[in-house]
Amino acid sequence: MKKNIIYISIAVIAGLLAGYLIFGNSGRERNAVKDLSDMSDTHDHSGESENQMWTCSMHPQIMQPEPGDCPICGMDLIPAESGADGLAMNEIKMTENAMALANIQTSVVGKGQIGSNSLKLSGKIKANEESNAVQVTYFGGRIEKLYVNSTGERVRAGQRLATIYSPDLVAAQQELLTASSLKESQAELYKAVKNKLKLWKLSEKQINAIEAAGKVQENFPVFATVSGTVTYKMVEEGDYVKQGQPLYKIANLNTVWAEFDAYENQIASLKEGQNIKVTTNAYRNEVFDAKVSFIDPLLNSATRTVVVRAVLPNKKDLFKPGMFVEGTIEGTQTSAENTVSIPTTAVMWTGERSVVYVKTKPDVPVFEMREVRLGNATGDSYTILEGLKIGDEVVTNGTFTVDAAAQLQGKKSMMNASGGKTMTGHEGHLGMQEGSFGENADKTNHSQMKERIEVSNKFQNQLKQVFDDYILLKDALVKDEAKSAQQVAKQIDQSLKKVDMKLLSGEEAHNHWMTIQKELKKSANAIEKSSDIANQRVHFKHLSAHMISGVQLFGVNETVYSEFCPMADNNNGAFWLSLEKEIRNPYYGEAMLKCGEVRQTIE
Repeated sequence: MKKNIIYISIAVIAGLLAGYLIFGNSGRERNAVKDLSDMSDTHDHSGESENQMWTCSMHPQIMQPEPGDCPICGMDLIPAESGADGLAMNEIKMTENAMALANIQTSVVGKGQIGSNSLKLSGKIKANEESNAVQVTYFGGRIEKLYVNSTGERVRAGQRLATIYSPDLVAAQQELLTASSLKESQAELYKAVKNKLKLWKLSEKQINAIEAAGKVQENFPVFATVSGTVTYKMVEEGDYVKQGQPLYKIANLNTVWAEFDAYENQIASLKEGQNIKVTTNAYRNEVFDAKVSFIDPLLNSATRTVVVRAVLPNKKDLFKPGMFVEGTIEGTQTSAENTVSIPTTAVMWTGERSVVYVKTKPDVPVFEMREVRLGNATGDSYTILEGLKIGDEVVTNGTFTVDAAAQLQGKKSMMNASGGKTMTGHEGHLGMQEGSFGENADKTNHSQMKERIEVSNKFQNQLKQVFDDYILLKDALVKDEAKSAQQVAKQIDQSLKKVDMKLLSGEEAHNHWMTIQKELKKSANAIEKSSDIANQRVHFKHLSAHMISGVQLFGVNETVYSEFCPMADNNNGAFWLSLEKEIRNPYYGEAMLKCGEVRQTIE
């Protein structure tokens, strides 16, 4: 019996060994065939190194250290080009296909300016304070009648502005009539009484009229002492006023001030006497020449700006106080021959660091992140104080796509200064690190997501309702209206509930929208619960980042502008969406309404 068991065991082992030899080899052959079908005919991966990276043929920005499925489209990953081997620790190589898809462009750094050698400033028209006057009353009493009742009215010197009943003047007139009857014997008394009336700005003609009439006049007129436009009315009929109390502010608008805000890093490029060209939306085809007449010696600690002023002639009354204007100062780079300057599109901000991507090999698309120290901003370029030298080749278009690829490969990147693999779990959103749809989402530039997903018109219309509510929220923050912002945030939450996710076909669109919807709802709810406008603006930045993602990925059948303010969020910078190119900053409101620029047009 024991011998039979031994024989059976030997037979089973032999059968298993034979099966392994037959079917195991067959499986390896099938795998080898699959590997060969995945590899390019021009690349031999038979001797893959431990550092082999895998990519997607449809989405070359995807780079992973092991085979698997593409996190965007689900296709099998294929071995990356063998040329990616032998790179330095933090270098990244991109395929020619990826370069073309992202429209990545570079520029060689040379002496002087790559960008425009000009400085653009935003500002407002103000009344020329040197030509302003305050119209006061020279005697106390009750205002019986106002003849100028609103701001904006023009007055001329000598025009009657009001009539006042003054008990003091009534008593002084009685003294005049008494002294007039004694002027032959009491000439000095008569002269003293007349001088007293003249101190109250009564003219010789008025005094003579009182004497001739021989009776006291109860109501006295107040006449304008200057010509100009009433900018502020300070009293109403029936008010009691004291001697010397202001009645109106009157501005002579024959000249006006154009006051601009200049940021800290622009101050060194400014000096009094510089020519400045002023433009305004009111007269789009006209340019007005002026000179910088004043640079504020004090820095506004809240906005980190100084006031730059120019005086504009205004005899034709073209400029109105409060009108928005832009000023351009040409030739602000004083030593272009010895400076290194690059376009603003090449620079990315993290709030603490400024970084660029440098092409490290002239004939191969290999890039490496480099930190730089910025100098003055002049027009569409930055002066570089440290980090670049003449001859370096920097990425000037598609910078965020290069940064996204660096993050996915675990190389040094904008938000990952030390390098190391970054697993997102949602790789389709270029440039996002772990948690980028959470509290730190705003550190990533969502506005660079350009790959449109085809969805139905019905879904786009539902998303557009969310977008329309977002615009109302943006407008409320522009006007510094915290209560209105709360109400509109509640509307956003309601509109999100009406977006039917079943209208989306395909896992990619479904996954994107689930994540975006969750974050939009979180931010809207936070704004709704907060009455503090500063806190609302913090959450609005997060809301805007995901709203930009939604509009770029799915579209809303409307032209939308992605705008950016580098000063927002303590100089970290922040984006928002607008239907107009004109900058109206929701992060500062009236305090710094024109801070920002259009970064992208989304069709």
